[in-house]
Amino acid sequence: MRRVIFLLIISGAGLAVLIGLGTWQLQRKAWKDGILATIEARIAGAPAAGLPAQLDPETDKYRPVRLLGEIGAQELHVLTSIKDVGPGYRVISPFTLEDGRRVLIDRGYIPVKEKQAARLAGPAAIEGNIHWPQEVDSYTPEPDLSGNIWYARDAEQMAAQLGAEPVMIVLRAKPEGETGLRPMPVTTSGIPNDHLQYAITWFSLAFIWAAMTLYFLRRSRP
Repeated sequence: MRRVIFLLIISGAGLAVLIGLGTWQLQRKAWKDGILATIEARIAGAPAAGLPAQLDPETDKYRPVRLLGEIGAQELHVLTSIKDVGPGYRVISPFTLEDGRRVLIDRGYIPVKEKQAARLAGPAAIEGNIHWPQEVDSYTPEPDLSGNIWYARDAEQMAAQLGAEPVMIVLRAKPEGETGLRPMPVTTSGIPNDHLQYAITWFSLAFIWAAMTLYFLRRSRP
């Protein structure tokens, strides 16, 4: 009898922990869904004219803007790929605003074969979202500066290379007169939201735990 009581106490505690973890993950999912909805609303919002005088990555990330200025002829090429299209590059260029500020713009995708093709440079009106991409980690190779091949968007290093502020405007659409480039707008697709899978895992473990408890209880019957 004592063995059965001990087993019930242990199994009850374990079941409570597993169900609690699953419930917590569902709460986290609701929290993350709210954050993603806020980000998506900001991304798709009406663009404001000009950049804030002081940019804050916390409050200005994803802010949509409309800017007038000049696209520089310099380009940095970030290796990427599009499903069903193939490998290519993101084209990063400097953009000088009318007030003299110089920022980075992510102009979009080109296939590998168009790496050396001529592209729009000079006065332009652009629309996009302010972004500070965080794609570099300890496994990211150093850029091949001689071949102009980068393996991730690194706003700090790219800004130093192009003499610009370390902030990037990811274009929503091609500027008038632009050809060849395929914009790759900011989306929430790269923001992980795996809480439902985690919740299912914890609830599945709770079910297995309960089934094992029943099995051992049956084995323990005289």
